[in-house]
Amino acid sequence: MNGDTNSPSIRHIVFDVGRVLIHWDAEIPYRDLIADETRRRWFLSEVCSPQWNAAQDRGRSWAAGEAELIARFPAEETLIRAFRKRWLEMIPHALDESVAILEGLVTEGRDVTLLTNFNDETFAEARARYPFLDLARGATISALVGLLKPEPAIFDHHERTFGLDAGATLFIDDSPANVDGARAAGWHAVQFHDPARLRADLADFGIAA
Repeated sequence: MNGDTNSPSIRHIVFDVGRVLIHWDAEIPYRDLIADETRRRWFLSEVCSPQWNAAQDRGRSWAAGEAELIARFPAEETLIRAFRKRWLEMIPHALDESVAILEGLVTEGRDVTLLTNFNDETFAEARARYPFLDLARGATISALVGLLKPEPAIFDHHERTFGLDAGATLFIDDSPANVDGARAAGWHAVQFHDPARLRADLADFGIAA
């Protein structure tokens, strides 16, 4: 059980986006572009690495990110540029059961917001493809505030921006580090595994979903 059954009444529910509401997998376009699995894994761990991608999530422009990598790996220029060009392929579908939970909470009148590590350009594309992202009262997009989960400042920023009561806030994220960061900020938090588990975790807090 991830929830605290002795918690006060939850008035605010905060969702992560990637791998909670939308499937995200950077490998999808590269399975076509790099047939060899060993080379593909090297490219996505050492060239277009999670750390490199996180810099765009913090607000670095794609052009600057590409230029930095191309200077280091000039032979990989085409593959580096493919990350942004084919980014939409990395979010091929919504996680429909999770979205149904979100929609149900909003319909019930629950206060729902989003807190996500996301580049602002690509988040705009995700919103255009998945209109349910606009159902929440609002969103903190990491690139727009120059902060990343699990840094304490991003939780403080979200709390202030949306007038949340930390002790009455429940955060849902697939990353254990981000869950720990939310708890350190005084929020309640559960790690997302699958929709059935999320429904059970919400029930632990007295929330039917």
